[in-house]
Order: sequence, then structure tokens, then C-alpha cells
Amino acid sequence: MLKAYAQASARTETPRELEYRLFGQVTRALMHAATVDESDLKTRIDALDWNRRLWSTLATDCSDPDNALAKPMRAQIISISLFVSRHSSAVMRGEEDFETLIDINRSVMQGLAPHAQPQP
Repeated sequence: MLKAYAQASARTETPRELEYRLFGQVTRALMHAATVDESDLKTRIDALDWNRRLWSTLATDCSDPDNALAKPMRAQIISISLFVSRHSSAVMRGEEDFETLIDINRSVMQGLAPHAQPQP
């Protein structure tokens, strides 16, 4: 995750653009992990761990009282982070699949995506 931030900081990006790109990278890793054989534990664990760390970082940031997001939004992000952690464990046990995690990340990306500016 730090490598992704370091690469991104070399470019001129807004925090929102950086978050969008990071979610894209993590989501692609999850999508790839969903396609590999279940015996490829390294690929599967690495993707799940990266996603879990991303969500954990967001939850930690949202628990800061100085965070500018509205409290209900911060609470939702923390709740999603807890769900992601539980679901990731279930994926590793073979009880769930990657699709729910991919869908969650895609939903966040839709919210972060730059919207087209209306033409005059």
C-alpha cells in the first residue's frame, strides 16, 4: 500500500483521485485472486490482506475526532471495514467468495469517480 502511495504522490493528484486509483489497484488484485486456483494461497491472501489493510486504514482515519467527514459517514466506513475483515476471513475458509468485496470496492469507486463536467 505504501508503494502505491509513493508512486501516486509523484503525480499531481487530489486526495480523491489518489483514493480512486488505490481502490482500483486493490480491486484489480481481488479480481485476479478470484480467478486463480484455490491452491494459490499467496495470491489470494495477498489480495485479501491488501484490501483489509486499505479498509482498516480508512476506519482508523474515520475514528479520528478531527476527521472532516460527517459522523454518520464515518460510522458507515468503520462498519464496512469490520464487515470486510469478517468476510475476508470467510473467503479464506472457503465459505464465501471475492465478489462481495469486489462489489463493495466498485461502489466506493463510483462515489469517488470524477464526474464529467457539463459543457457550456
